Amino acid sequence: MQKNKTKMMVLSALFAAVTAVCAQITVPVGPVPFTLQVLAINLTGMILGSRWGAVSAMVYLALGAVGAPVFAGFNGGMQALIGKTGGYIISFIPAAFVIGWIMERGKVTVGKAFLANLLGLLIIYAMGTAQLKFVLNLPWEQAFQFGVIPFLIPDLIKLAMASTLGVVILKRLTLAGLRTRETSSPM
Repeated sequence: MQKNKTKMMVLSALFAAVTAVCAQITVPVGPVPFTLQVLAINLTGMILGSRWGAVSAMVYLALGAVGAPVFAGFNGGMQALIGKTGGYIISFIPAAFVIGWIMERGKVTVGKAFLANLLGLLIIYAMGTAQLKFVLNLPWEQAFQFGVIPFLIPDLIKLAMASTLGVVILKRLTLAGLRTRETSSPM
């Protein structure tokens, strides 16, 4: 039991680092930059499961909150979390949890993974767009135009990539004994 917990703690730290690296692959697109963080969060939830996926996202958020430059553009600190893109970052925790929760139930398939990742993306869009709206004092239509529209096609491509890659990785980790249903709980 302790051995599985240690494996999952290591994987959680690894996925927090992957998320930080993916945050630095940035293309400026208006007030919200294009990054690969959604891809990282999709894989985090799929592979680590609900609880460990959320733990990994919390580690990422905590590192950034204390000032480590892990957010997009090598930013960190509380100002990033209360700023225009903070809702997206904070949403990674419930998104990873929901993606993992869905993936923990029943058979693992690419279709199921895509639907889980799509629900996670909707959480990210909802929380991110809401904070963008209120911080920049935008009407809902303009917040949606800045915070969702430019990202729809790229994010759907990332969802398809994450769904396919995540299922392969999840199955390989399970075969190697590094991921089981018992390892999904951090307790």
